[in-house]
Amino acid sequence: MSKQPNNSTAREREPLVVLSKRDTVPLGRAILVRAAAIAIAVIICGLLTLLVTKNNPVKVFAAFFYGTFGTSQLAWVTIHNVALLLCVSLAVTPAFRMRFWNIGAEGQALAGCFTCAALMFYLGGKIPDALLVPVLVISSIAAGAVWGLIPAVFKAVWNTNETLFTLMMNYIAIQMVEFFLKVADKSGSNTVGPDLLSHGWFPELFGNKYLLNIIIVFVLTALIYVYLYYTKHGYEISVVGESENTARYIGINVKNVIIRTMILSGAICGLCGLLLVAGSSHSIDSNLVKGRGFTAIMVSWISKFNPIIMVPVSLLIVFLERGAGQVTVSFGLNSSFSEILTGIILFFIIGCEFFLNYRLRFRSREGKKEGK
Repeated sequence: MSKQPNNSTAREREPLVVLSKRDTVPLGRAILVRAAAIAIAVIICGLLTLLVTKNNPVKVFAAFFYGTFGTSQLAWVTIHNVALLLCVSLAVTPAFRMRFWNIGAEGQALAGCFTCAALMFYLGGKIPDALLVPVLVISSIAAGAVWGLIPAVFKAVWNTNETLFTLMMNYIAIQMVEFFLKVADKSGSNTVGPDLLSHGWFPELFGNKYLLNIIIVFVLTALIYVYLYYTKHGYEISVVGESENTARYIGINVKNVIIRTMILSGAICGLCGLLLVAGSSHSIDSNLVKGRGFTAIMVSWISKFNPIIMVPVSLLIVFLERGAGQVTVSFGLNSSFSEILTGIILFFIIGCEFFLNYRLRFRSREGKKEGK
C-alpha cells in the first residue's frame, strides 16, 4: 500500500506565495485604492523632482496643473487630446472584449490620416469643399476599416496570430505615409502642412477648431457604450470573448463576429485619423498619431473595457503627459524627465490594478514550524 503523505509533508510542499483571483472588489474600495496609488505616485514624483531641481514640490504640482489647464487655450488642447485618445480607446475596445488583441490601432489611424491627406492634396481645389468633406469622411473611415479587416480575415480563416499581424500593419502604414510625404513635399521637411492641404477642413464651431472633434468623439462614446451593452452584436462580442466554443454551441458565427468587430474597430481608428488631419492639425507626418494607438490599450484595459470609465482614465493619462511636460519646461529639465515622471505614475496605476484583481497569500510561519 502506498503511504499517504502526512500534513507536515503537504505543508512543506506548499509554495511560499500563492496568487489567487479576487472576487469583485466593492466600487468604493476600488476607487479609494486607485486614488491612494495616484497620490503616492505624485508624492514620489514630487520628491524626485525636489532631489533633482531643489525646488519646492508644491511648485512642481502647480506646474502639473498649469501645463494642463493653466489657460483657456491649454485647457482646450487638453480636452482635444483627451477626445483623440478616447477615440482610439473606443476603437480597440470591441476587439479586446472579444479577446482579439488589436495592437494595430496606430496603423489603422495612420491609414485614415494618409487617405484624408492624399485626397485633400489631390482633390483640393478641384472639387467644391462641400463635396470634398463627405468624400474625406467616407474614404478615411473606409481606409481604417480595411486596415482592420485584413488581419481579421486572416485570423478568422487561417487562425493567424492577430497580435503580430496587427503590429506589423503599423509599420506598413508608417511607410505609406513616409512615401506620401516625399511625393507631396519636395522640400524634405517630412511634413505636409496646411499650405498644401488647404481644402476640406472641418468648420470651426463658435470660433474653436477643436470643438467639433470633441463633440463627435463624446457622441461616439455614448453610441459605443449602447452598442456594447444593449445590442445583439455587443452580446455576441462578449460571448465570443468568454468562449468561442460556447459561442459556436449557441449558434453564433464566430468568423463573422471577428470580421465585423474588426471592421468597426478599424473604422473608428480611421475616424480618428480624419479628425487629426481635417479637424485639427491640417497636416500630416508619420508621427501624427503620437503613440495613441498603444496608449489606448492601457486606457481600455484599466477601464475594464467600459467606454464611460474611459473618459476619466483618458483625462488622467493626458493630464499626466501634459503636466509632466510642463514640469520639464518650467524647471529646465531634459525632456526625458517628463517621461520618467509619467512612467512612475503609470507604474503605480497599473500596479494597483493588479492588487485589485489578485490576492497574494504568504505561507504562515506557524505552518512552516509544523512542517518541520
